[in-house]
Amino acid sequence: MTAAQLSPVLKQATGVVAARGEGVLLYDEQDRRYLDFTAGIGVTSTGHCHPRVVEAAQRQVATLIHGQYTTVMHRPLLTLVERLGEVLPAGLDRMFFANSGSEAVEAALRLSRQATGRPNVIVFHGGFHGRTVAAASMTTSGTKFRSGFAPLMAGVHVAPFPDPTHFGWPVEQATDFALNQLDYLLQTISAPADTAAFFVEPVLGEGGYVPANERFFAGLRERADAHGILLVVDEVQTGFGRTGRFWGSQHFFTDARADILITAKGLASGFPLSGIAAPAALMERAWPGSQGGTYGANAVACAAALATLDVIADERLVDNAAERGAQLRETLQTVGDKFDAITDVRGLGLMLGVEFRDTAGKPDGATAAAVQREAARRGLLLLTCGAWGQVVRFIPALVVTAGQIDEAAGIWSDAVTAVL
Repeated sequence: MTAAQLSPVLKQATGVVAARGEGVLLYDEQDRRYLDFTAGIGVTSTGHCHPRVVEAAQRQVATLIHGQYTTVMHRPLLTLVERLGEVLPAGLDRMFFANSGSEAVEAALRLSRQATGRPNVIVFHGGFHGRTVAAASMTTSGTKFRSGFAPLMAGVHVAPFPDPTHFGWPVEQATDFALNQLDYLLQTISAPADTAAFFVEPVLGEGGYVPANERFFAGLRERADAHGILLVVDEVQTGFGRTGRFWGSQHFFTDARADILITAKGLASGFPLSGIAAPAALMERAWPGSQGGTYGANAVACAAALATLDVIADERLVDNAAERGAQLRETLQTVGDKFDAITDVRGLGLMLGVEFRDTAGKPDGATAAAVQREAARRGLLLLTCGAWGQVVRFIPALVVTAGQIDEAAGIWSDAVTAVL
């Protein structure tokens, strides 16, 4: 009999077999210590095994593990809704919960189409929204997320994202281009009367850690209001303090807001939980029976999310993300200034990317991967992103300390020097 193994398509970014974690640290089965600047792709927002999250989950496991929330209600869910109301942007006062970011994206898509009666959505080039069929159809950060199982969902159209590095333009020129092309798309491909929603990330995640900007978001809001289109902000990776604001879009919105906000990842410090938030008048336009799911709003995940909110508030983790992010960015830029192969250091808060390009100015995924592997060999765990894998991303838990930032920066400098 052949022994069962994981799918060979599952490629590991590192060779580490994690045995335990504490804060920003992971330890392998030989008890070697690593600085984890991946945070499970931005998931362990309060660090690995924060004592308050552990205690809340353990207490809940002993009380009620699963209370399916279209069958019965449970107190962790009801309390979580109340607590999220304190941190969500004003007016987003109705929530639906699921398990993964992809599920939440699809819930937002379904709501958008049902509420408007329109078939089409517009996404922005480089965006990542998930791997399920509809979410993958809306994803343009790389072909690996959408190839090989066509036909994909119809009704998705793609407009440019204002990425200055990709276009080689100043941010103002890239923004003008993106908004002008969006207008052209609305005039030539998806008429406003056929367009249900814009779906946008405040910072491109898998697309290369490229922040949007205030004028671009204002332009989206203006066009959405003019045409009755919904603005859906995908905060799966940027939410819960990651960017130095509680929500990434708060860097760009002043008195405006999303019509639907999507959250997941850092919401429950590693437990699977996602959700969408919308105004009552909009959420009520969802069709009866269109929202549900077996494991959504799991009681243990909700308890962990409540503890996460407490830790973020009590330990000032949003402020820490801003402060430690500024420190990390400065150290990364200092290293980048020494090497021509590093062409950009960008991002917001503790969501930072370092881009590599070759001597011809082309994206250099091979060098980025080599530096990422060298850093792991030296004890710093990182990930890559970008269409060519040319960006190394830094996303430590929000509890990261100044000393840990300095230690990581030293390892990074040594790794880059060793490779280049």
